[in-house]
Amino acid sequence: MINPCRLLVALSLASTAAARPLPAYPNTRAWWAITTALSNDAMAGRDTGSAEYERAAKVVAQKFSAAGLKPAGDGGTFFKRVPMQQLSVGPASVSINAHPLHFLRDITVIPYPGMRPRLDGPIAYCGYYAAASLGDVRGKVVICHGTHRADQPSDSARVAAVNAEGAVAIVTIADPGFAVEPPRCPFAYARTVWLRCVEPDTTGIARYTLNANALGFFVARSGHDAADLIKAGSAGTPLPSFDPPGRFHADLVLSERAISAPNVLAILPGSDVAFARQTIVVSAHLDGYGRGEPVAGDAIYNGTLDDAAYVALPIRLAERQHGTGFRRPMLFAGFTGEEKGLLGARWFVAHPTVPREAIAADINLDQLRPIFPLRLLTVPALADTTLGDDARAVAAGLHIDVQPDPEPERNLLRRADQWPFLQAGIPSTAFVFGYRPGTDSERIYRRCYRTGYHKPQDDLAQPIDWQAAANFNGFFYTLAARIADQPAAPAWRPGSALRPRP
Repeated sequence: MINPCRLLVALSLASTAAARPLPAYPNTRAWWAITTALSNDAMAGRDTGSAEYERAAKVVAQKFSAAGLKPAGDGGTFFKRVPMQQLSVGPASVSINAHPLHFLRDITVIPYPGMRPRLDGPIAYCGYYAAASLGDVRGKVVICHGTHRADQPSDSARVAAVNAEGAVAIVTIADPGFAVEPPRCPFAYARTVWLRCVEPDTTGIARYTLNANALGFFVARSGHDAADLIKAGSAGTPLPSFDPPGRFHADLVLSERAISAPNVLAILPGSDVAFARQTIVVSAHLDGYGRGEPVAGDAIYNGTLDDAAYVALPIRLAERQHGTGFRRPMLFAGFTGEEKGLLGARWFVAHPTVPREAIAADINLDQLRPIFPLRLLTVPALADTTLGDDARAVAAGLHIDVQPDPEPERNLLRRADQWPFLQAGIPSTAFVFGYRPGTDSERIYRRCYRTGYHKPQDDLAQPIDWQAAANFNGFFYTLAARIADQPAAPAWRPGSALRPRP
C-alpha cells in the first residue's frame, strides 16, 4: 500500500525539479531533500500545536537518531514539550459606519485574554500620537501612524500613552514607507500564543493594525485625504489631529485553548572531557505559520526558508559527522513556537536539558535567504562576543565579507531564537545574507520581503541561488567545527552592551 505522505513528498519533489534545476553538489542536494521533506504541502506549514508540526518533529528526531545523535529531551526521548496557551480570532466583523472592512486584508487585531469581543466607538485620528495634548480621546478608537523613526514614539510607547488617556482601542497604520521591511499583507491570521507559565500581555486596550490602503474608510468626510496622510506619515513630516465623523465597530469570535508542541533536542557527545561542560547549541526553529489567509489562492504558509531549510542544515552537519564528536558536546535544537514569540527557545533556556551553566554558546540559524550571491554576511551582535571573531575568520577564508547589522531599526537581533540565549548571558550568534546598497542583491532581498516573507510563496518553488546556498552551508560547517574544537570557549567582549552585568 502506498504511503500517501511519501507520495505527496515525491510529487512535490517532481514538481520542483520540473520547475527548475536542482543543486549539482551532492551535499546541497541532500540538504534540499531534507528541506523538501519538512516543507512540502503535506506538512501544511508546521504550525505550532498542529498535527503536521508533530509529524515534522518526528521526521527531525528520526534524522538525528539515524545520524548517531543521542536523545537530549525528556525521558530518554528527543522531545521536550512546551506548554502554551492560544487565543484566536475566528469569524470577525469589522466596519466603519457600516462599511465592512476585510478582516486580515484591511485590518487585523492582536487578541489578549479578557479582551471584549465587541467594540463600538467614535474615531480620533492622532498623527503619531507623540504628545498627550492631542485632545480628549476617552472612549474613542485612536488611529496612529506606525513609524520606526527614532524621533517618534515606539509601538509600545504609543499603546501605553493611548491606554493612559482612556481610549478603548488603538489602530496603528502599517507604514508603507518603511522600505527596509515593508508591511506584510494580508495578515495570515489573528492569534496570540504564550507560555502557559507566563502571564500574557494584557494591556487592557484593543490593538489593531491597519493596511494603509484602508485608511480612506476611516477619514471619509473629514476633509483630509488619506493618500496625503500616508505620504506625510511615511516621510516623517508633521501630521494633523482630528476627529473623523465615523464610528468604528468590531464583533470578534474569540476562542482560547491549551496547546503544546515539542522542542526536538539531540546531542553529539564531545571527545574531550576537559570541555564536557562547554556545550555548543546549534538551533533553528521547526515551526512555521501553518495555514492562513490565502495569497494568490494558496493558503499553506510552507516556511521553506523560514525555517525548514535551516533545520535541515544542522541535520546535515550531524549526518556528515557519522557519530564522531567534536571536542565540545554539541546540542542540536529544533525549537517550536518561534513565530509565536520565540517560545520554544525561551522555554529551553528556562528549562534546559543540560545544565545551563554548561552551555557555552548558541549558533542560531534563521533569517537566511540564499536567493542572491553570498559575498557579504550580516552578523548581529558581531562585536559583542568572540563568536563574531570566529565568523569573521571563517568568512574571510571563503572570501565573504562580514558586517554588523546596518539596519538596527528592524530589530533582527531580538526577533529570532538567539535572543533568549543572549538575555540569559550565553554568547550567541546569527546571520543574515547581506547586500550592498543599490545592488541587484538588495533589490532581490527587498522583493522577497514584499512577496515571500511569512507568505505562502516561501515554498519549494521559489528561486534559490544554489551556489549561495552551498557557500553558506560550507561556512556553517566550518564555523561549527571551529567553535566546538578550538582551545578557548566563546566569551563576551568587555565593552558589549549586551553583556550581562553582575
